[in-house]
Amino acid sequence: MLRATLKSLLARKLRLILSGLAVVLGVMFVAGAFVVTDTLGRSFDGLFADAYSTTDVGVTAVPKAAVDDVDGEEVPTPLPAVTLDKIKSIPGVRVATGLSEADGARVIGSDGKVLTSVGPPRMGTAWTGEDGLLQLRQGRGPTADDEIAVNAAVAKAAGIKLGDRVGVLTLEPKKEFTLVGVWGYSGDRDSLGGVQEVAFTEPVAQKLMLGRTGILSSIRVQAAAGVTPEQLRDDVAAALGSGYKVRTGEQMAQDNAAGLKEGLSFVNQILLGFAGVALFVGVFLILNTFSIIVAQRTRELALMRALGAGRRQVITSVMVEAVVIGLLASILGLAAGVGVGALLTKLFDTFAGGGLQLAPVGVPLAAVISSFTVGLVVTVVAAVLPALRASRIAPIAAMQDVATPDRPLTAISVTGGAVTAAGAAALGTGLFADAGSADLWLILGGVLVTFIGVALLTPLISRPVISVLGRLFSWSLPGRLGRLNSARNPRRTAITAAALMVGIALVTGVTVVMDSAKSSLRAEAARVLKAEIIISGDQNGPRPPTYDPAVVTSAATIPGVRAAAALWNDQVSIDGAQTWVDATDDLPQLATAFGAGQQAPLRDDQIVVSRPEATERGWRTGSQVTIQASRGDPRTYTVAAVFAEDALPGSIIMPAAATKDFGITQPILGFVRLDQGTTVDAVLPQIKTLLADSPEVSATDANAFVEQQVSTFDTIITMIQVLLALAILIAVLGVINTLALSVLERTRELGLLRAVGLGRAQTMRMITVEAVVISVFGALLGVVVGAGLGTAVTRALENDGITELVLPWSRMATYLLLAALVGVIAAVIPAIRAARLNILGAIAHD
Repeated sequence: MLRATLKSLLARKLRLILSGLAVVLGVMFVAGAFVVTDTLGRSFDGLFADAYSTTDVGVTAVPKAAVDDVDGEEVPTPLPAVTLDKIKSIPGVRVATGLSEADGARVIGSDGKVLTSVGPPRMGTAWTGEDGLLQLRQGRGPTADDEIAVNAAVAKAAGIKLGDRVGVLTLEPKKEFTLVGVWGYSGDRDSLGGVQEVAFTEPVAQKLMLGRTGILSSIRVQAAAGVTPEQLRDDVAAALGSGYKVRTGEQMAQDNAAGLKEGLSFVNQILLGFAGVALFVGVFLILNTFSIIVAQRTRELALMRALGAGRRQVITSVMVEAVVIGLLASILGLAAGVGVGALLTKLFDTFAGGGLQLAPVGVPLAAVISSFTVGLVVTVVAAVLPALRASRIAPIAAMQDVATPDRPLTAISVTGGAVTAAGAAALGTGLFADAGSADLWLILGGVLVTFIGVALLTPLISRPVISVLGRLFSWSLPGRLGRLNSARNPRRTAITAAALMVGIALVTGVTVVMDSAKSSLRAEAARVLKAEIIISGDQNGPRPPTYDPAVVTSAATIPGVRAAAALWNDQVSIDGAQTWVDATDDLPQLATAFGAGQQAPLRDDQIVVSRPEATERGWRTGSQVTIQASRGDPRTYTVAAVFAEDALPGSIIMPAAATKDFGITQPILGFVRLDQGTTVDAVLPQIKTLLADSPEVSATDANAFVEQQVSTFDTIITMIQVLLALAILIAVLGVINTLALSVLERTRELGLLRAVGLGRAQTMRMITVEAVVISVFGALLGVVVGAGLGTAVTRALENDGITELVLPWSRMATYLLLAALVGVIAAVIPAIRAARLNILGAIAHD
């Protein structure tokens, strides 16, 4: 029986390839996710090991306000300069070097634009000279207050050379310096991990990057001969006492790498999520393939039963075939995943600006185990039902020219209804009830179960829907035949369409939510925002773009300007919890710009809060609130007023005096409201002129600003479409597979049709109509299910500000048109194969 199964498998190589391709693609994503995170993880380990290779012990202060890696950057708490002298006096210290560095030094290139960064920081630091890692390539280090040196990556990207005057943005507005040096790193590297670096003299670095002179960001310590880093760490920690973080260089490297690896784990989960979708779609393809195979082998399996094979042996025969396919697909998927992982790793490095010495691409054990586990499990699970069906074939079928009759749809329809109801219940509970930490799992489980339920219901609705869709092509004989063929086996058609339904439904659902969010944001902006001109910039790094607050002061004097106000933003600690706050230089002007009515000016010790924030925290007018900003000491503020929700930006607004302790001490937004009758065109050019020295930001009218904000949603939709393209590709393979196997199954029928006068072109049109009807049916099902899921999610998010429901009719129509095109493409190979059948050979086919 085993030999017969293997011979049958090898005799149908095309079937073997088509069956395993879906698993190959899904496993490829799984393996690629583990390969890319492993390779980048080891690359980051090497990067930080190099960065701290000259550090035996590092000393930093405990942050004033801890910031989660997802929410932004943690601002280093400065160390007093006397700490350096204290460390130098500790026995076992050979050299102690004070560092004055922080993120936020943005170089303006020769084209007048700020160098952008996606991920890596833009560091400003005090020049400390060459060491075993840092090596000067041109010039020297800065010695005068108007001199800087940069790493080679900055020099190349900015197009600057020695002697050029270079603009740099820091905690202060644009200042110009003379470039006197360019450095690189050992191993002929232009940067460490794509980090942009600018070196000033120490007093200038302290003033521009840390806010004042006489302080340090950290201290690097090297141990004397015979003293281990661990011993020196313990001695330094004992001498300094509490309030300091004292770690060995190895610990600092591990801690920094761990933070980046945490971000990589998020990427890994995204890739695995889309791999899961692809494999879920692949299950439909494999299930359909084995169902058709079993139908084609009815006489063969019945003959085996007649010769004495038991039901268990028949089941084993089909399952062995599934295991072989799964095993081969896992091997190929793992190999493809290694290649994809290497490609994604290279793209990540390029996207982040280069400079990361990539570790050799490796294959972690997790990738191997996951690939084979997923590949085998998915294939075997998908083959179970066809195997059970094969075992029920009666031996008498071997002696008859039989066709497998359609089975009633009652049982599968009832099951589908129950499963759909269960999925909808779980989804509704996750979206509308408060299930705590189980919300996400309820939503994901609900979506998955709903998809399975709809797939089970699909055979019930396939015949009437396909009958209607097929009438579009019934004007010709091939069209009528194609319509009838697509409806003749509702189970097969349903499974093929369900594969396409999953991908289209997910894309449609995301599009509904994103378009609803965009529309809600526009409506909210029109209701709340009264300012006609907005000063802002595109954030393309960990820090938002900033501008000189003097711009708003000058803008307020322009004729026709009714009000102008700047807005700062930062994370602070209130009662031990991190909270975003805003600050303004002029609360009455801000209130006027927002149309919030009259607001009294804020004193330096006052704040205003929104009514929801006050209710949640139990505050009222006159309450005392202690706030710890990124820098400085905790300060106590009095709640001066409580304003209506959405009347002003944010929920806690502080005075401008508080911004000296913010991590970013310049404003990130500005609002300008005009007098009645004054046009935007009359004022906007003047404000743009004021921003000449702030190249990170620009002034736009309110409509352009809102569109700039909502464009992020379009980016998300595009990313989702690209990532789900794999699932849709597998669904297309399912259509090709179904048609190809169907052509083999109907060989004799096609020969008879050709014999009675159906031409080759007509045969191809018949197969094409069948493919188009199935594809459009799957897409239509996906659009309906996706729109339903998107509507449910949108309604659940109503309290979070998504108040408008938008159904993207144009996009949904596009998906249907693309599905028709997919059907045409999928039909090419099966249609050509059907048209080339030898008529006499096909009629005699058994």
